[in-house]
Amino acid sequence: MTTVLYNVENHIATITLNRPEAMNCFNYETLKKLEEVVEDIRTNKEVRVVVITGAGDKAFSVGADLKERKTLSEQEVRRNVYKIGEVFASIESLPQPTICAMNGYAFGGGMELALACDFRIVVENTLMGLTETSLAIIPGAGGTQRLPRLIGEAKALELILTARRLSSEEAYAYGMVTKVVPAAELLDACLQLANEMTKNGPIALQQAKFAIKQGMNADLHTGLQIERKAYEVTIPTEDRVEALTAFNEKRKPVFKGK
Repeated sequence: MTTVLYNVENHIATITLNRPEAMNCFNYETLKKLEEVVEDIRTNKEVRVVVITGAGDKAFSVGADLKERKTLSEQEVRRNVYKIGEVFASIESLPQPTICAMNGYAFGGGMELALACDFRIVVENTLMGLTETSLAIIPGAGGTQRLPRLIGEAKALELILTARRLSSEEAYAYGMVTKVVPAAELLDACLQLANEMTKNGPIALQQAKFAIKQGMNADLHTGLQIERKAYEVTIPTEDRVEALTAFNEKRKPVFKGK
């Protein structure tokens, strides 16, 4: 059984962590497979939005596979920590918008994967958190960096240093997740958001994401220059001409990502 499922339909790629018997935790095999899928998506022009979820109805992912971790040497532990950080950074840097469909528990690395996505939609009545300090370690796949950028330094310190587990509703109040929905509506909610984006110009989606992500790490003047350069990428595209033609003809544009 493959540990990561992957399919593309209607310009939406769906990645499913497929270890429900282990609450979709990450062993080295899973990380390697996830890395392969992400790199395929990066250059796949058919993919305009990415949805990442977990198999089963109990957990999105509870992080590192602690059963595997007990069998590893210190060198292998370092290898795994490096790999998970690299894979999540690769997901964060995807040109396509990413939606995390959090179908259940998200702890440790599972929460860090969610934080590496652009949007997080979570089911009601589940729990999540960066709980690593309760295991005498710290978040090692971006949690100490992405969480404070998302919700602020003080709140991130509070949650990481206490290893607090938050309910879906508490996470929403902290600003960690985009939306909370009933379990039966999770996929529909993610697809609705994805479809709202896929109807727009795919090159424009990628350039807008690039401008925002890069600009957030720069001063305003530099950010405005980044925005201008990103805009310039869209000017010679067929899609921009198609949008103007469709407007004049009073019809919906048909974008091809060209």
